[in-house]
Amino acid sequence: MRQKYHFEPQKGWINDPNGLIYFKGRYHAFFQHNPYAPVWDTMYWGHAVSDDLINWQELPIALYPDMPYENSGGCFSGSAVEKDGRLYIFYTSVSNELGQTQSLAVSDDAVTFVKYEGNPIIGSIGVKDFRDPKVTKLMGRYYMVCGSGSGGTGRVLLYVSDDLYFWEPLGTLIEGKRFGNVIECPDFFELDGKYVLSFSQMFTDKQRAIRTIVGSFDGMRFTPEAEYDLETGPDYYAPQSFLDHLGRRIVIGWMVNPRGHGQAGLDYAGAFSIPRQLFFEDGLLKGFPIAEAAPHLKGEDELVRLQGDRVTIGRESERLVTLNYLPGEGISILRDSRSIEVFIGNGRTSASLYV
Repeated sequence: MRQKYHFEPQKGWINDPNGLIYFKGRYHAFFQHNPYAPVWDTMYWGHAVSDDLINWQELPIALYPDMPYENSGGCFSGSAVEKDGRLYIFYTSVSNELGQTQSLAVSDDAVTFVKYEGNPIIGSIGVKDFRDPKVTKLMGRYYMVCGSGSGGTGRVLLYVSDDLYFWEPLGTLIEGKRFGNVIECPDFFELDGKYVLSFSQMFTDKQRAIRTIVGSFDGMRFTPEAEYDLETGPDYYAPQSFLDHLGRRIVIGWMVNPRGHGQAGLDYAGAFSIPRQLFFEDGLLKGFPIAEAAPHLKGEDELVRLQGDRVTIGRESERLVTLNYLPGEGISILRDSRSIEVFIGNGRTSASLYV
C-alpha cells in the first residue's frame, strides 16, 4: 500500500532529496533516482512538485547522465538557487576520467534544464570523495558547501561565488575523525542570527548518523557552539533544507530501511520524510512537522510506548528504537502505511522508521 503523506516514486529507486526550492508559485523537490529498478544504480535527477508539501505530483526526469563528465555514476546530489527569475541547480557529476566534480544546469521553467557548457564548474580536487554541493546566499554572496574526506577524516569544504559560475575555494569549514571517513550532504544556512551546519555520516551501510551544529560565521570561518541530535534515525538520512516564500526553514530527509524492510515485492523503494520546520525555542534548535501536516499528527500509536524517561518505538519482534523523554514533554506521531515518525518535546528530538 502506498503511503498517504510521504512522496514515493511511481517506479524505481530514490534516495537524497535534492534542489528543494519554492519557485514560481510551487514547491519543487528533485531527488536521486534510478527510474528502472528499486535499487541504487547510475543516478538521474527525478522531479516532483507540490502546492502544500504533503501532496506531490511526479514530473518527468530533470537530469539525465548524458555528458562525458557524467559517464560513471551519473548525476549525484546537489541543490537549487533562484537568481533573476531563473533556476540554477548544482550537482555532483561523476565520470571515469575526472571522478567526482561539481556541475551546473539552468532552467527558466524548472522542467527543461540546460547544462552549462563550461562544466564542471569545480573540477577534481585529488580525492575520491567530493560531492553534494549545497548553495545558499549569505551576506550578499553565494556560498557552497561540499562533503568530502580522506585518510579517515571527514570534511566539509567551503566555496564562494558572486555569479554562481565561478567559485573560489575558501578551505575547510569543519573536519574531524569523529565525523567518519566521509561527510555527505552538508547543509549550511542562517537561522535567527545563528549559523547551522548539518551533514550526514555513513560509517557502514547499516550505521548512519545525522549531525547538526550551531555556531557563528564571519564569512570565512565557522565557530561551533552547540550540537543537536534532532533526528536519531535509523531510517532517515541525507536531509536538505530550504527557505520557502513564508520565511520558513524547511527540511526534508530520505527515508529507507537499509536492510530492505518494507520493500519486498515492490517495484519502487525510498520515500521523503514529512517536511519539518526548523526553529529555535527556549534556546534549543528544534525540528517539527510543518503546519500543513498537523491534521495527520496524533498523540499515541500501538508502536509507541512511554516507559519512564524513555520512549520506545517499534515491534518487539523487529527493531526497537529508544528516545530519551523529559517530564511533561509532548509526543507527536505521524503514522503512514509503511513508516512512522515520532517527535518528542515539540521537535527536540525525533526518530523515523520504516515499519
